[in-house]
Amino acid sequence: QVQLVESGGGLVQAGDSLRLSCAASGRTFSSYTMAWFRQAPGKEREFVAGFTWWNGGHTYYADSVKDRFTISNDNTKTMVYLQMNNLKPEDTAVYYCAASTTLLPRDPKAFPSWGQGTQVTVSS
Repeated sequence: QVQLVESGGGLVQAGDSLRLSCAASGRTFSSYTMAWFRQAPGKEREFVAGFTWWNGGHTYYADSVKDRFTISNDNTKTMVYLQMNNLKPEDTAVYYCAASTTLLPRDPKAFPSWGQGTQVTVSS
């Protein structure tokens, strides 16, 4: 099992930037993919961005955040980051870090390990 702890959330204004961090511990070597999800009140949890170490590394994003958000890592499978630029009120949600042993998944069911989440609130 992989333990995940998110940090970096907060209250910002539209157009601002935030950087979320996710610290991983435990069986991190078993994770092929790390990803960020978000869940707004009354909505389902949705995929935001993912990174896989397979074949040299690949990133993939939800269309709603492409060109604004960037996922990165420290090449040790212990830290994953989400740089969020040009934030919009619709980005307001609890953001979760997750780990999977599958490649490039977007379905939350493919991720057995989750952090506790960090709140991001964007005011207009």
